[in-house]
Amino acid sequence: MQVQQNNRSFESVTVNPEWCFNNVRSVEQWTHGYHRYPAKFLPNLVKKLIEEYTDKNDLIVDLFAGCGTTLVEAKVHGRKSIGVDINPVAELITKAKINPIEPDRLDKQFDLLVESFDSFNFKDYVNIAVHERIDYWFTKEHKAKIAFLYDKILTLQDKSVKDFFLVSLSHVLKNCSKWLQSSTKPQIDPKKNPSDPFTAFQSHTKKMIKKNIEFYKQLSEKKYLDTKCEIRLEDARNTSIRANSVGAIITSPPYVTSYEYADIHQLTAYWYDYITDLSGFRKNFIGTFYSLNQEITCDSTIGQEIINSLLKKDMRTAKEVANYFNDMYAVAKEMHRVIKKNGHACLVIGNTTFKNVKVKSAEVFAEILTLLGFEMVEIIKRSIPYKLIPTIRDKKSGRFSKLKNKDSKLVYPEEYILIAKKV
Repeated sequence: MQVQQNNRSFESVTVNPEWCFNNVRSVEQWTHGYHRYPAKFLPNLVKKLIEEYTDKNDLIVDLFAGCGTTLVEAKVHGRKSIGVDINPVAELITKAKINPIEPDRLDKQFDLLVESFDSFNFKDYVNIAVHERIDYWFTKEHKAKIAFLYDKILTLQDKSVKDFFLVSLSHVLKNCSKWLQSSTKPQIDPKKNPSDPFTAFQSHTKKMIKKNIEFYKQLSEKKYLDTKCEIRLEDARNTSIRANSVGAIITSPPYVTSYEYADIHQLTAYWYDYITDLSGFRKNFIGTFYSLNQEITCDSTIGQEIINSLLKKDMRTAKEVANYFNDMYAVAKEMHRVIKKNGHACLVIGNTTFKNVKVKSAEVFAEILTLLGFEMVEIIKRSIPYKLIPTIRDKKSGRFSKLKNKDSKLVYPEEYILIAKKV
């Protein structure tokens, strides 16, 4: 569908059932289920974008790689790919997911690791210092077992195997802590009986091993094992990707102030020495109120209208949204720099509401892309499978909520896929 960039072009778009993938469990295929991650990119959505908007020899890039969904699907399709993310936890998860390991080699290392559990001595680790926040989240016994596991994994010489086990351990940290299991917000569950680290690690690693076998076999049969696929710890606003080298960008930018990824991944970040200061770590992320600045203007006309409406309601929220729009403008400039002529930018993004003001992120991003020299090719609207992203927000506080809350409302029941071409 050819489109012109205006509000009416969005309002006239109806939900396309071909892009909804209702009742699809593609998050369980290949290595997609290695590690929990909020608002995961739906693999079937990425698969369809790759098949419809890329060619065999294209380099595919995801500037918000997250847990590596785009890169895994690119590899399965035999496409070269590069992912960028500012979060070292995301980098670790993605490295494990895109690098399948020869099954027999992995089995041997796993057996040796499990055998080492017998040598665990609580006294050796009871007074180990990690970080004060670790003591907040874990009991002494669980902290000691995790420290033991972490030490054993770090002694492994094989980098791929080491990353694989580190991801498994990272995934079970939440289960083994006092963190409220169903929450993406950091809060203690006083009634929780945390899982035993050895048991949880062993169980999840076995599941990962099965998926590694499937992934390894698929790539081996297709002769895609050596297909170039890498993740870089970089800022989407300023990457090392070569100019005019990318055939297609397939990405899902963070929703405006929807998730605090630094907070969500703090257990792994502290355990693995990625951070010592959470507040400083937060400020690097896009779509976080922790990076609040004093700007109340942006280059998008639609965006400025939204900011002006928010200014009448709440100055802080207006600044958060302005900050987000300006960050996304910088990302769009980087997209234009790296994409080659006639290459496509495929972005999945949704709208939301703050203080009863509609924040039309998709419309703003489409306008920004047009301003920077992209041609909008298609706007696709899809409904979001309920379990993949929290869709309910308290109307008063703005926090994610539950339907039983009388002040709740749907926030991201639908999202847009923007298809733009560099002309």
